Amino acid sequence: MRIPKKILSCALAVTALSVTALIVRSCGIYSFSGTSIQPDIKTVTINYFEYKALKVNPTLSNELTESLKDKFRKMTRLEQVDMDGDLEITGAVTGYDVRATAVTAEEVASQNRLTVSVKISFTNRKYPEDDFPDKSFSAYADYDSTQSLDAVESTLCEEIIEKLCEDIFNATVANW
Repeated sequence: MRIPKKILSCALAVTALSVTALIVRSCGIYSFSGTSIQPDIKTVTINYFEYKALKVNPTLSNELTESLKDKFRKMTRLEQVDMDGDLEITGAVTGYDVRATAVTAEEVASQNRLTVSVKISFTNRKYPEDDFPDKSFSAYADYDSTQSLDAVESTLCEEIIEKLCEDIFNATVANW
């Protein structure tokens, strides 16, 4: 019985892909989640984000902290510890601002933008060359000016927190 060339080439391609995936995965540094964590790094400490912005959002610091912890839990193999982790992230919410982004012909705002800014310090106790003492991140979400901030704030903050966590994660363990 002869195996058709098409099936044979597909089988070879799948085998080659599998071998490549195993080689890349066995390096220990790279993963399919996009992280590049050295194999001897086992723990991470994510400290509570202080709130230093002038306009107050009482839940933002806690939501941001918990969301970042959740991202690390889902995307890495690192154990989260309360202090002295191999990696440590400390941060503060430094800005929480609303500004008009689009103006109508009657010079009335038609769209507003909520922007959240954070400042992060990252410490890698095993590879200090990866440290950064202060790095700023910001993310925003737009909303129609016919809506009040109170009506859309929680939805906007969820969207902004997701963007900030992605950026912080990439800057700390994905080396982007």
